[in-house]
Amino acid sequence: MSTYQEEEKIKYTLRLRALLEELPDFLGEFFRGISNKTAIKTRVSYAYDLKLFFQYLSEHHKKLKGIPFDDMDITCLEKVKADDIDCFLEYITYYQKAIPDTNKTIDISNGEKGKARKLAAIRAMYRFFYKKEKISANPADVVESFKIHDKQIIHLDKNEVTELLNLVENCNTDAMTHRQKARIARSKKRDLALISLLLGTGMRISECVGINMNDIDFKNNSVKVVRKGGNEFTLYFNEEVQETLVDYIAQREQQKKKSEKEEALFLSNQGTRITTRSVQNIVKKYARIVIPTKKISPHKLRSTYATSLYQETGDIYLVADALGHSDVNTTKKHYAAIDENRRKNAANFVKLRKN
Repeated sequence: MSTYQEEEKIKYTLRLRALLEELPDFLGEFFRGISNKTAIKTRVSYAYDLKLFFQYLSEHHKKLKGIPFDDMDITCLEKVKADDIDCFLEYITYYQKAIPDTNKTIDISNGEKGKARKLAAIRAMYRFFYKKEKISANPADVVESFKIHDKQIIHLDKNEVTELLNLVENCNTDAMTHRQKARIARSKKRDLALISLLLGTGMRISECVGINMNDIDFKNNSVKVVRKGGNEFTLYFNEEVQETLVDYIAQREQQKKKSEKEEALFLSNQGTRITTRSVQNIVKKYARIVIPTKKISPHKLRSTYATSLYQETGDIYLVADALGHSDVNTTKKHYAAIDENRRKNAANFVKLRKN
């Protein structure tokens, strides 16, 4: 595990510990019990979702209302029925959250995916304590799951990919001011290498920012990344991506602000490892000029890679492996329905009358 991955793990571990200080004490056993089966980021997400759930019980549940949620013990789970969980899920469709140390509130809403994630956290908690025989019933398992409606996959077509890369490389657009062009020119080699690598491998943004210099192997045109769950994986890139990386690395070595100890491949203007937020901003900065009608993010570049790979090969298992999906059904759900040409051609396969 690289220094960056270790630092990320420590950061999220400390965040989880802080959240556990605010949650009922009995949940400590739950989070320790699932630590070997879940990633630290997943446990942090569970902690946030369960904090909201217990806050709701403390404020709205008939039998638990008025009890500070951090004072609740495991017996409170026996008082919660399936209908109570349904009411919680309906409540988070839209609610207001107070901003600490102010008299202001913010509006928060949850759609199908947001509710499904919170239900998953509640189910995991109940399933754990029910299996341990700490509670006599598991009402979460009888709560109806949410049907997640598929959305159209947003990706770039081949012409848009070309326009995007040309813009990054040449900065030749009337939509930019001279000041913007000058600022972009200083970082265009980095930006071109970064965007080319995302488009050419389909890697996640977290995998991209975690790459170190010694993870790149130009003999095999490959890069090592750490995927979800902490597993190391090797991705391969083509010669076009290789050229952008070589060009950028030559400039990177001359970056005056770079610390000699900094091992990250992609550096910020300050010479430190680039952040996920910065990568998001870089992609959006160029994409909104070239494709203003689409909201393009690093994840959409991942979708672009997956779409192109599936259309070229028709091999959903290859796409699943390249993307790092442990379940091919996840890949099918997102990418198997995107080949519009195949669906159009399907109309010609069924003959109603003989010629």
